[in-house]
Amino acid sequence: MNELTRRHFFSRTSAGLGAAALATLEAQLASASPSVSSAAAAGGLPNLPHHEPKAKRAIYLFMSGAPSQMDMWDPKPAMADWYDKDLPESIRQGQRLTTMTSGQARFPIAPSIYKFSPHGQAGTMVSELLPHLAKKVDDIALVHSMHTEAINHDPAITYICTGDQLPGKASLGAWLNYGLGTENENLPAFLVMTATWSARRDAQALYNRLWGNGFLPSKYQGVALRSAGDPVLYLSNPDGVSGAVRRRMLDSLSRLNEQEYARRSDPETTARIAQYEMAYRMQTSVPDLIDISDEPQHVLDLYGPDVTTPGTFAHCCLMSRRMAERGVRFTQIFHRGWDQHGNLTGDLPKQCKDVDQPSAGLLTDLQQRGLLDDTLVVWGGEFGRTIYCQGGLSKTNYGRDHHPKCFSIWLAGAGIKGGVVHGKTDEFSYNILEGAHHIRDLNATILHLMGIDHKRFVFPFKGLDQRLTGVEEAYLMDSILG
Repeated sequence: MNELTRRHFFSRTSAGLGAAALATLEAQLASASPSVSSAAAAGGLPNLPHHEPKAKRAIYLFMSGAPSQMDMWDPKPAMADWYDKDLPESIRQGQRLTTMTSGQARFPIAPSIYKFSPHGQAGTMVSELLPHLAKKVDDIALVHSMHTEAINHDPAITYICTGDQLPGKASLGAWLNYGLGTENENLPAFLVMTATWSARRDAQALYNRLWGNGFLPSKYQGVALRSAGDPVLYLSNPDGVSGAVRRRMLDSLSRLNEQEYARRSDPETTARIAQYEMAYRMQTSVPDLIDISDEPQHVLDLYGPDVTTPGTFAHCCLMSRRMAERGVRFTQIFHRGWDQHGNLTGDLPKQCKDVDQPSAGLLTDLQQRGLLDDTLVVWGGEFGRTIYCQGGLSKTNYGRDHHPKCFSIWLAGAGIKGGVVHGKTDEFSYNILEGAHHIRDLNATILHLMGIDHKRFVFPFKGLDQRLTGVEEAYLMDSILG
């Protein structure tokens, strides 16, 4: 029975006919530009990078739940005179609200209780909640003017991670893995960690589609690194199974999968072979990665007292540096608990304490090792929060609802101009006045720094050339690029 599908027939035929031409092209590219061929040699696409990359790798510190920009990064001192006054309709302009506050009779202004002070050569204003990051402002580009359409967590976080509010698309890390390949064949090119958090225990769920492969082959999906048990699920051999037995089993399984591929030409079969082999190599590489006994005390001290506790944000940040020096292409740390609809002044300081010193320590550690020059670090959430209060308001406590119209993020490292503050919001931190950037622009800029033109970086699926940045226009964030 011939089980070769029409799609597989044409893809297999075109691959066979084009193999010689492709090999010739790769040789020409290698002689013309060594940087272009390096990604292909590590499993990336032969035509990437499109231009000389600033960053070899990226670390994304994702604050899931949406940090309050006006309590951390975007000071609004004039709001002190607006305490408990209603948000003017001239500011809201009929903009969409969530169902959590749309039924409120009033939208009373809640000024931030936290003090801001200038830091760095440019006098960048930073909240007292972030004393360690305040010392690093000369190394970061702070953007006040991000925005998105999504107003609820799951579509918003799916949007910024995959380029679409609806599930099914490939994540940023999967795109980078697919396009650029890996610098270390003994570790996945895309690793994900979910850190513990200190605020209230209920937090938004994280689904593996946020680091999934979507329509890309499954070998490009992110691999979750766990803080308890096996660092990667099923990595260890079962009791009674030796390394030699495991090797023989994989060899036999590989032969079966090769027969299956010869019969069906399904690329997922070869992906399965590669994943089994990667898992085998990771039995040695992952234990070495997570063993921090070789880290000197002065390095551990950079990340703070929680660094030796697996699963904490501090420990994850140290892991991300260890991954960076081992050539992991893309690392993403998710830190939950930022969804402060109430008791913000009780929970926000705990969250900031979780991430402040570790984030600053990561930048310092990368810098001291010469890695920050070619490592991009991104910090931010899925949207911002409202200046008006959700629920009860007092002089010392308040809550804030979701706000997609403006929020703050920062970037540092490879190709980023340090000490820059980009964008401006109105005095209510409600609308953007200058320098607006959609989350598409952020993803386009990340790709650009990795040597990729987002317009040319496509994958054919369902009759369309799919892109991380979608079909709408995306613009590079030129003002923060060095």
